Amino acid sequence: MSNQTLNSKFQKYIPLDKSWIMRMGILDLLHGRNDILQFLDEQEYLSDDLFALKKALEDWLTGDVIDVGESGTLFRFLQFVSWKYGLNKKFTKHKTLKERKICSNSEIINYPLSELLKLDHGTSQWASAAVLCGNTEKIENPPFKLSLTYKTVDHWNSKRQASEKWEPKYDKTISVQAEAFLRKFKG
Repeated sequence: MSNQTLNSKFQKYIPLDKSWIMRMGILDLLHGRNDILQFLDEQEYLSDDLFALKKALEDWLTGDVIDVGESGTLFRFLQFVSWKYGLNKKFTKHKTLKERKICSNSEIINYPLSELLKLDHGTSQWASAAVLCGNTEKIENPPFKLSLTYKTVDHWNSKRQASEKWEPKYDKTISVQAEAFLRKFKG
């Protein structure tokens, strides 16, 4: 059985890559596209973070209070967007996200990526938010998630230039594990 057959036959059982999908969602939001909401509506199962993305994007379109659930990534991305575009959005956080110390300085929208990477114990989420909002600065040897953000933006832009929709990605680790199990099962 080929990888392609395994992927297409069992893909619906593999969870979505939430980091990729979240970034696609922010790009769609920034460019006035609703493909992300349509895509999320079509999914049988959403992880907590992707359910929070769906809810937050719906809130974004209908009001000023955005429920980001417990997702620090989603909160940072949307907070950065709100600051960057002077939108003054308010956010509702849940569970442990309420207790986390997260930068609240709106001036960070003017920081270079190297400075953003120092915030909140070195998370790359603020730098990723800046890149999603159009920062074209490239960091040499970027952290994994910032590298993923560069790839996401490139993919989104190339698909849009070709008048196509972006393509989802699925959790690579679980996909590889499932393929290995099925190969072993098949002999």
